[in-house]
Parts: sequence; structure tokens; C-alpha cells
Amino acid sequence: MKTKDKILLTSLELFNTEGEANVTTVDIANELDISPGNLYYHFHGKEEIIHALFAGFEIELIDILEAPLEKNLAPQDAWFYLYIVFEHLYKHRYLYRNLNDILLRYPDIGKRFGKLLDLKLRAVQAVAEELIAAEIIDIDESQVARLCDNVTLNLTFWLNFNSLRNNHQDDSDEIMIHRGVFQIMSLAAPYLAPAFRYFYEECSAMFEVLTATD
Repeated sequence: MKTKDKILLTSLELFNTEGEANVTTVDIANELDISPGNLYYHFHGKEEIIHALFAGFEIELIDILEAPLEKNLAPQDAWFYLYIVFEHLYKHRYLYRNLNDILLRYPDIGKRFGKLLDLKLRAVQAVAEELIAAEIIDIDESQVARLCDNVTLNLTFWLNFNSLRNNHQDDSDEIMIHRGVFQIMSLAAPYLAPAFRYFYEECSAMFEVLTATD
């Protein structure tokens, strides 16, 4: 792996575990056991690292959100799609846990993140339309917009909510992702057609097993 890629990977790990605001370029260099000058050769400061990480995050998220949906979606397909989205967001959780601060300090990223937010909403609307067409959810047209807004809101602020309310820092990465997915499933559950309510019950039972404590 090239030094530049190592710097990005190490930066991402440190930002996720320590918080982006608490990590300096010296910390990153020390973690890699390289000199600050060597790091500066590749990135002229933390701002360039942040922009490079966001660019990678942006490209991958656009690919996920713009991927064509299969026709006749099953509930399992929607769950799997949500898991992929949450998995990617969790991989870059430093961004979401310090979202307002980062967007204020990096205005260019703020503008691009706004476009990603719009893309999230359109992707959620596309999934909802497929589930309605497949008669998996039964929902009034007036309620669809509110449901899609709430799903998009959860996709954006779920990590902050969990951290502030429940102190789930000791949860594994997998369980944290499942928490996010289950929150979304719970939003859609009231609109499931009777023939598909079993799926939410199965998801609920699985979630209880995963999060059970001794």
C-alpha cells in the first residue's frame, strides 16, 4: 500500500475512534511512525486529508444511492439495501458524529453534503415507490413524503441520537449498524401490508437477540 493511502486509512481510523477534532497531523504521523515532514509531502495539512476522505466517501455513497433498484422488491431486499447504506455511513462515522462542526469549517464539503442529502431522499423515495408498487407497504400518498423525510433524517442523525440517548459505545460495529437499520424498519412497520408483517416481527426478534445483555 502506498504511503498516501496509508495516511488516509490511518486518518480515518483515528478520526472514527478519537473524533476528528481531537486528531492532529502529528498524531497521524506518530501512528504511522513517519515524520510530520513525510506526511506533509503527501498532504499539506489536515484539511487536505479531510477533503480526500470526503471525496472517497462521496463517490462510494453516490454509487450506492444511484444503483438501479430491482423490480418487485421483497422486504428482505429493502433490509439488505439499508444495511449497505448504513454500513458505508458507519465506516465514515467521524463525519456524522461531528457533522455541523465539519460542515461549518469546510464550506465546500457543506455544499456537497447538501447534494448527498438530496440524493439520500430521492433514493428513499425510489425504494418507497417500489415497496408500494409491490403492495408490501400500504400508505396514503400524503404520508409517503413524511415517511421519506423521517427515514432520511434517521440516516443522517442516527449515530448522534444513539450516542446521546443510549451510550452504546461498547456495542460492536455490526450491532451499531443493525440499530440504525432497525430504527428505519420500525418507521415503516406501521405501513406494512398484513401479509408482510411477519418480516418486521422476525427483524424485531433478531434485533432482541443481537442486543441482549447478560
